[in-house]
Amino acid sequence: MWSYEHSVATTAEAGAVWRLWVDVAGWGAWNADIEQIEVSGPFAVGSEIVMNPHGENPVRLRLAEVAEPERFVDEADLGDVLVRTTHRVDPVDGERNRVTYRMEISGPAADELGPRVGPMITADFPETIAALVRLAESTEPAAARFDAP
Repeated sequence: MWSYEHSVATTAEAGAVWRLWVDVAGWGAWNADIEQIEVSGPFAVGSEIVMNPHGENPVRLRLAEVAEPERFVDEADLGDVLVRTTHRVDPVDGERNRVTYRMEISGPAADELGPRVGPMITADFPETIAALVRLAESTEPAAARFDAP
């Protein structure tokens, strides 16, 4: 198995991050690698997301877990490997949360393919998560960001 994880701390509330995640059509606002994206139904277990990265073939993802507002997991079954990405928001303290993406590549060809394709897939995780949390912080209601006088 091959794995990679990246986290960013944020002042955004979990709900603000969650709203951006469930707006699949809007993912391009914070994920620069997306040329086109669509979801086959509600943001729920079993729905399929078809994502077209710039200059690449479409990637089909199935929502394997959905736990509002803490976590969702998508999976791409590529035959000899399963690419599973967990997206989480965890509280750090009373004022901050941590947004984490964790990718695991498992299956019969994981030891061979994981180290080759995993770093290419996850290379944009730092930039993508940073853009996600910036947008989540900027879209929260003002009352949620500032104490009233």
